[in-house]
Formats: sequence, structure tokens, C-alpha cells
Amino acid sequence: MSEHLDLRFQLKAQGDIPLDVELHCQPGELLALLGPSGSGKTTLLRSLAGLYTQVKGEIYSGDSCWQSTDSGIQLAPEKRQLGMVFQSYALFPHLTALDNLLIPLQGLPKKQATQLARQWLERVHLKGLERRKPSELSGGQRQRVALARALIARPRALLLDEPFSAVDQATRQKLRRELALLRQEIAVPTLLVTHDLEEALQLADRICVLHRGQLLQVAQPECLMQRPASPTVARLLGMQNLFTGQILGNSQEEGLRLDWQGQQLTLPFKEGFTTGQEVTWMAPPHSLIMHRPDRPVTGDRENPIKGKIEELITLGPHASLAIRPQHAPQWPLRFYVPQHFVQRQQLAQGMQVSLSLMGKGLHLFQ
Repeated sequence: MSEHLDLRFQLKAQGDIPLDVELHCQPGELLALLGPSGSGKTTLLRSLAGLYTQVKGEIYSGDSCWQSTDSGIQLAPEKRQLGMVFQSYALFPHLTALDNLLIPLQGLPKKQATQLARQWLERVHLKGLERRKPSELSGGQRQRVALARALIARPRALLLDEPFSAVDQATRQKLRRELALLRQEIAVPTLLVTHDLEEALQLADRICVLHRGQLLQVAQPECLMQRPASPTVARLLGMQNLFTGQILGNSQEEGLRLDWQGQQLTLPFKEGFTTGQEVTWMAPPHSLIMHRPDRPVTGDRENPIKGKIEELITLGPHASLAIRPQHAPQWPLRFYVPQHFVQRQQLAQGMQVSLSLMGKGLHLFQ
């Protein structure tokens, strides 16, 4: 199969499993479909594979039409030439690792197919394990076989349905790294279904946030984390420090002034916001800076806040802090700091501290 084909689709469904999604995945691009259970991630993947046919719309791979409701086209799953990797591996238990890889190569001469299968096993670090059956392999090794089988026939697209969730954390990290390396060599559009934000951030070129079948935001990982499109997206991503406030003024000269429970915060000018407007805003962790007692606050947009440490929890090399501001004790600020910072500053629960909400890092939702 020739490479460098894109994948485009526009799909809608109603009823028990609603869906309303339009996406375009470029050759070599990995889109992560991220969302809670029931958000439509797996339904979308199964629809692309032709395994679920209760959706309307269009699916194109390059110039090839896989589905068109208006034209009555519904290409069978085996004709879509897809590579798929599941959480459950889906390997044939009675076949060896080598024989599992030979299945997609049945159209090739046996010698050529065997040589290619051995090359792929070596590529995924399974050289010497060709004759082992799935029951004789570890979970990580089985998933490597599944990944090699999905890619060996040069598919038009690669669909990954939570492929690493059944293995331990150390193996998961190795598999993610190996997938990232393989993607550098194979330019196929890839869709990854995951509920793991860390996995999406590590692997994806763009992350697609799904909720109740609706596509809420599509963005590069850094953009998504710094500028979620709505409070709903922010909460789905597990973000904290979402508050409400009122715009006091917004100009190029003075920047944007925001009232937060009687405390004025100053941000850079932002288009689309007007004086008197009620807004929801967010203080991402990177916008919060704790100060040493001997360090004076400087700058108009450092927005100094005084508060008390209500919660200090050690979590490995980091500590989770919750600080109740003096002016708004009902709205604690939550963030992480390195454990060595806690020790150096002798932080403790109940301690009075000062911190800044850096204006350039605060995010206002339209």
C-alpha cells in the first residue's frame, strides 16, 4: 500500500450513542481522541474501521471513499486496509509470533513474507522470540507483536484503541517510546483512543477532546493545556483553579483589569472582552509563583496574593499545595512544587505565604 495518504471524515449519529465529529488526519500525524467513558471515542474508531455502521456521513482515505451515506457506499472492513491495535492484543493464541505477522502477508511469496516478518520482529525488539506463542510472551511483548502486525502490510491508516492500558507503567513508557520511533519511519495517519492525558500529551501531534459525542476542541498539546477552549474542556482535562470575575477595563495601554472577589488582577490586553463582562478564568500551574520571604514583588502584572497553606501533601518528588487567599478564602489555589523547594523554604501547613498570579499566564474563557 502506498504511503502519504490522509484520512478525512465527517460522521454523525443519534440515539444511545450520539456522535458529531469532523476531522482531518494528515499522513504521519497522530491524533489522540481523549475523553471520559461514553464520550464516543471507541464508537468513532469502530466506525472508521467499518465495524459499526449506525453512523451517517463520509470517510475518505486519500481519494478512496470508505463511506458515503448520500452515495450508498459502505466499504467492508477488510477492504479498508487498516492497521488496528487493541487493548486485548487480538493475537491468534495457537500461532507463534512469526506466524501472527505472516497473516497480513498472505499475498506475498512465503520466503519474502517470512523475511519481512522477521525484520519487523527485530524492529520491535523481539528477535529470537519468533517461535513463541502469545501465552509464552509478556504483555509488553504481545503488544509489540500486535503493533508490528498492524503496520507490516503498510496500512492506509493506523487505529489504536487504548493499546497500552493493559500493561504496567514501566512497560507502557517503553511502548510509547517505541511507537514514537516507529512513527518517524512510517507516514500513515494514526488515531489513538485514550483516557490517559499523559499518554496523549506524550504521543499526539494534536489532541481531540470528546464529550458526549461532541468534539469540543482540537489543538496541539501545549496549546490545549495553556488555552483550553471552555471550562468544560478544562475540567475534562483535570485542570483546577477555575474562578469567576468581572472585567474592570481592557485597553492596549493599561492591559486587562479583572476583579476577583475584590482583588484586582492585571493581564495583558485581550481582544473580545469588554468592561463589565462576567467571565470564567483559570490560573494554570505555570502562572503561579511562590515567593521567598525576602523577595519583593515587582512588576505591574505579578498580581501579588497573600494566603495560608491549607494543605501540603508529599507526592514523591513533588508536593501538592492548597493555599487559601486572604481576600477569598473560599477559593483555594492548588498547584505542585518540587519537594526540595518545600524543604528549603520550610513550608508547613498553616504557614502564611505570598505568591503571584502572573498576568501573562492567566487564561480567560470567552
